[in-house]
Amino acid sequence: MTRYLLPLGIFAALVALLGFGLTLNPREVPSPLIGKPAPQFSLPQLQAVDKTFSPKEMSGRVWILNVWASWCPPCLLEHPVITELARMKIAPVVGLNYKDRPEDAIAWLKRNGDPFQLSASDIAGRIAIDYGVYGVPETYVIDQRGVIRYKRIGPLTPEIVREKVLPLVQELDRG
Repeated sequence: MTRYLLPLGIFAALVALLGFGLTLNPREVPSPLIGKPAPQFSLPQLQAVDKTFSPKEMSGRVWILNVWASWCPPCLLEHPVITELARMKIAPVVGLNYKDRPEDAIAWLKRNGDPFQLSASDIAGRIAIDYGVYGVPETYVIDQRGVIRYKRIGPLTPEIVREKVLPLVQELDRG
């Protein structure tokens, strides 16, 4: 009898773990980078290749990094939200153009509007790897000391901006 109870107990535990896992939101994957310094880089600017961008330039300011690509359908879905976020001027919004041909990215911004203070061009995708990007779009809130305070996998929505991003940026600005 006891030889049947052990496998049954293991099976019940696995079913319970699976059931719990199904309740989790895959967009809320905890990032090991939260609370840690944002990876440093220097990349050419998308629309001014003779200039570079480095997160060091944002030192002393809360800012938002949005990873996007012209070939990404969810990025187009998110674009009005990013545009509105940039229009609010609560924090600079910087784009990280991921694995994209610069001419495609520039044409996409001309067609859809360019909400970014600037976009850095990560053609090889190496910087996105350093940031732990699962896929585009992804958005990060980075504080005045260069520490990542928030990561969103997938498109931002007006609700996420209102309930998470805006309160966090306001709190960071106060502190």
